[in-house]
Amino acid sequence: MRVRRDFLYVAQGRKAVRSSIVIQAREGHCPPGEIRVGFTATRKIGGAVVRNRAKRRLKEAARLLLPLHGQAGNDYVFIARASTAGREWPRLLDDVTQALQTLARPDKGERKEQN
Repeated sequence: MRVRRDFLYVAQGRKAVRSSIVIQAREGHCPPGEIRVGFTATRKIGGAVVRNRAKRRLKEAARLLLPLHGQAGNDYVFIARASTAGREWPRLLDDVTQALQTLARPDKGERKEQN
């Protein structure tokens, strides 16, 4: 995803917060059977080098884990936090896995869809 309105649409869905990542998810705009994903890192977490490192790590984690734990037909937004760039790789993967599993449960999101 690259269009702002898609990110805003997903922000109205469910989210799972972990110490090194926030993942938002919402059913909708993607074609059936596909998973769309977007990545973001704000200036609060550091300069361009830190933000880019955090996004590269999130992209690799998403590449590995979305096919296993993501739900087809959903859009996901991965939001980097201050600890994302420096977090140990296995712990980052654990955080992403736990967040995706939380979002996959039908009634157990930290914020439910509003509509």
